[in-house]
Amino acid sequence: MAGEGATIKPVGIEDVARAASVSITTVSHALSGRGQVAQSTRERVRRVASEMGYSPNRLASALRSHRSQILGFVSDDIATTPFATRVVLGAQDAAAENDQLLVVVNSNRDKAIESKQISALLAAQVDAVVYARMFHQVPSALPRELDSIPAVLVDTTDTRRIIPSVVPDEEQIGRLATEKLISSGHTKIAHLTVSASGRGSVGRLAGYNAAMHAAGLEPRVFRGSDPGDAAAGRAAFAAMLAADVRDITAVFCFNDPMAMGIYQAAMRAGVSIPDDLSVIGVDNFEPVAAALLPGLTTISLPHYEMGRWAVQSALATLDGRAPDASTETRIPGQLVIRDSVTSPRSGKGLGL
Repeated sequence: MAGEGATIKPVGIEDVARAASVSITTVSHALSGRGQVAQSTRERVRRVASEMGYSPNRLASALRSHRSQILGFVSDDIATTPFATRVVLGAQDAAAENDQLLVVVNSNRDKAIESKQISALLAAQVDAVVYARMFHQVPSALPRELDSIPAVLVDTTDTRRIIPSVVPDEEQIGRLATEKLISSGHTKIAHLTVSASGRGSVGRLAGYNAAMHAAGLEPRVFRGSDPGDAAAGRAAFAAMLAADVRDITAVFCFNDPMAMGIYQAAMRAGVSIPDDLSVIGVDNFEPVAAALLPGLTTISLPHYEMGRWAVQSALATLDGRAPDASTETRIPGQLVIRDSVTSPRSGKGLGL
């Protein structure tokens, strides 16, 4: 028994290697997610490390690799954006798998605060910075501090084509939504969107038009007010009725909140969803999409996947394998099927 006051030696990587009957290099690769290690070996090493209470010595690793193993994540609006958690979760998962610490800061769209935050991360010697916008947009100018450190962009683009970026494939999203309605038997399909011209609205409209033209169908577009909320959906529905295109049997909405407005307006007009009108949205914002009756068929945006891509690409950049910055990396959306889309049934569409 150790005498009073004796210190307990912390478990080291050598102890884990010995207990798991593998080399120190194998332990390092298994815990960091790097290198060629059999899955069964990786799982055994991680189990042994957990049972022994092993914690990597980040300082020692930093001295060996000349890296801090810390990544910065800078966002303009984490606190109030419902999708931000998915981006951050994807980034955190990728960081943890690679034994990196992710430090997340939020500027609340304040440029002065953002500049101070990035400077503080640089002073803390982070290895790289993930710079994320919570809505797909091109900034007038990126923070100049990003030019002094390896960086990647999420949901925005460097117009200079210097910093790698990842964005949703907005045109694919619009095409996928429209093709779902076409494959369900609809030929009279309207696109209800916002009045502002942003990357999301332009890309989704392009995808809608492409799918309609490919099927030999006539596009019909109606716009609501900005932002794309339920009120905008009600306004777009009213514009559609005013245009006297009552043969329409399906609508593709810019986003889920607009789709909710369509539900409200349709109910007031005596239009049944989906019997008279099939509806599809974009976002898979579950407090809306899953709560509506019937549940809203929608396209989920790749928030989690973009967060993972950002951290993986930042680490690849540090290893000399930077993604091509000359073009955006575009990640597709995924169809989430609920009950708001069916084949045309009554034949009357919006005919009231």
